[in-house]
Amino acid sequence: MSAKFSLYFKAANLAGLLVVFGLWLAAPALAAEDVLVPVSKDGPVLVAAADGDEEVNDPLESVNRAIFGFNEVIYEGVLWPVADFYNDNLPATMRLGVSNFLTNLSSPITLVNNLLQGNLMAALETLGRLFVNTTVGMGGIVDVIGEEDGPLREEDFGQTLGVWGMGEGLYLVLPIFGPSNPRDAVGMGVDWFMDPFTRALRSHEKYQRMIARGIDVRSRFINELDTLEETSIDFYAAMRELYRQHRAGEVRNGELPPTLPIPSITLEDYSDDEFDQATASDEIE
Repeated sequence: MSAKFSLYFKAANLAGLLVVFGLWLAAPALAAEDVLVPVSKDGPVLVAAADGDEEVNDPLESVNRAIFGFNEVIYEGVLWPVADFYNDNLPATMRLGVSNFLTNLSSPITLVNNLLQGNLMAALETLGRLFVNTTVGMGGIVDVIGEEDGPLREEDFGQTLGVWGMGEGLYLVLPIFGPSNPRDAVGMGVDWFMDPFTRALRSHEKYQRMIARGIDVRSRFINELDTLEETSIDFYAAMRELYRQHRAGEVRNGELPPTLPIPSITLEDYSDDEFDQATASDEIE
């Protein structure tokens, strides 16, 4: 029975990825021409859809909001209390060790995606961190390299697809996993299958690792998320924009997006007669 269940589970995952990929392909046809975005305290503002990064591509908003509401029930009923207990009862040093250990476990995924992105220097740095932190850092509990060079910049296959030029597609909210999009959902599946620990760990250990990761992330950002929920007019829309901006920043590796060129006007652009006329008009006013 366990073998059959494992086979059914893998088939369901593959079917889910195919559905998500199909939604990504259908995104241009599904996208609405105009959307309402709550961008001010005065209420929603009508924004015309565009082809750029600022487009709010959420044609499945009604479905996404329903899943978002379901996730919030799970989070507030289970994950938030556990994260609160975790923060209140474990010393900060111990929580940091757990976070370092989980990050070290995901280093092979970062390493592979560094290589797929063609970033050889980042791959060498990740490999060095993995070796030093696993050996000297007691299995990654101590981030020896991070104390000098800062935390590891984690990479995933969703970011790799973004580096290759694949757009994020329509916005999705996945059950339990939360905000996503077809590109990142496919990337998450690819990372799951190419992670060496996916095969090394037993089934219940894989899910324990996922749960530990979720608690770790929530515990580190619980105050910020609480503040965002309390101050947002529309928590769903705020989380959607926060996720999109965060993922776009990760794809760019923290670099600022290109800005529109601003024309500079100097005195050399004017002839002497034009400058005299402009000065005279100012004096008359």
